[in-house]
Amino acid sequence: MEKKILLDAYRMMNRIREFENEAIELAKANATRAAVHTYQGEEAIAVGVCAHMTREDFITSTHRGHGHCIAKGAQLDRMFAELLGKGEGYCKGKGGSMHIADLTTGNLGANGIVGGGIPIAVGAALSMQLDAKGHFTVSFFGDGAANEGSFHEALNMASIWDLPVIFVCENNQYGISTHVSQSMHVKNIADRAMAYNMKGMVVDGNDIRDVYDAMGKAVEYVKAGKGPVLMEMKTYRMAGHYFGDNQNYRTREEVNSWKEKDPILQCGSLLLEEYGVQEEVLKQICKEERLAVQEASEDAKKMSEPKIEDLTEDLYDPELAPITWKTFLKADNGGKMR
Repeated sequence: MEKKILLDAYRMMNRIREFENEAIELAKANATRAAVHTYQGEEAIAVGVCAHMTREDFITSTHRGHGHCIAKGAQLDRMFAELLGKGEGYCKGKGGSMHIADLTTGNLGANGIVGGGIPIAVGAALSMQLDAKGHFTVSFFGDGAANEGSFHEALNMASIWDLPVIFVCENNQYGISTHVSQSMHVKNIADRAMAYNMKGMVVDGNDIRDVYDAMGKAVEYVKAGKGPVLMEMKTYRMAGHYFGDNQNYRTREEVNSWKEKDPILQCGSLLLEEYGVQEEVLKQICKEERLAVQEASEDAKKMSEPKIEDLTEDLYDPELAPITWKTFLKADNGGKMR
């Protein structure tokens, strides 16, 4: 992994961490408009995966999707605006934390439904296969989603059609409060790839080099037309399932042991010890990202509130569904569709 790539990854991971820290502060102030699920501890996955992607490559995300959105190139102020329910948010304040989408960067959206993004990724990958321009799709999901029917159905279809899709399971050890050992009887979630005759990979999700290198191999594989890949990224969420979670289902010792494997600390140590980067450089990166996040948060607070008359807009694609709810209400046909 080249020095510049690792430095860029360190910066992006700090950007995500600072965003999440600020999101929690906004939630504490009761400024956010929906539940907030943060990504602390899992930053290396989004950054290492998206480092291999262009805007023409798609991702589907999860209810814990801020990191994916940022790593794919989203604007921080518009993300904060969405959390705050502002009209200038990515979804005009209608989606909130769990439903941010940014089509300009290839982010097909976060999803409040567990496993809901997996079949969407398969559909996107099918369109890419038909388009034949060498693009691919990544579906991020958690260990809990690996027990959903949509997971198995999507993997089966992707395998049958050899679709260019990479399934990235962020195994952060807990589905809400249930430990992975209590919800499945396999050592590795990636072992389930064998059932669908697809390539499976187990990756240290807290090691940015491991994630980056493994993703590079997965991208090469799908672009060669060999079919989909299931990647299991073993990691840990250092915060609760959501802001306000009392976390009484795990011990402080367990949390602290995983904090020692913090992906940002590991990346910083690599840069210091193996790449000869000065500590002052890393401190400056952290400072710059902290200031950028604070500025984005303040800018978002000044943005406008959504208009009540826009409530029913954006329900349908105007090109595909010209009859909107508003035109339906205004119709002079006694409230009946023509």
